[in-house]
Amino acid sequence: MKQPSDPRERSLRARVAAYSLHARHDPRQTTAKARATFMNSFERLVDPDGKLPLSERLRRADAARRAHYARLARLSHVTRQSRRRAADDRE
Repeated sequence: MKQPSDPRERSLRARVAAYSLHARHDPRQTTAKARATFMNSFERLVDPDGKLPLSERLRRADAARRAHYARLARLSHVTRQSRRRAADDRE
């Protein structure tokens, strides 16, 4: 079957596929490897040479993960404010 070139159509097809996959399998199992890789990336970030004791590496990795999500939340807030201001200016 030919793939649609419309990005919205591709997105909708991908969403249907994802929901179908999660209906057949536990999402925690299908995403476990990706989540572990993501979490390990913070460990490598804070201790690239692997010299820290495990407990300290995990503590720092947790702090780095929290900083990452706080940074995303801040950027989301700034973007929403910017869009709100732009909408107000158009009125």
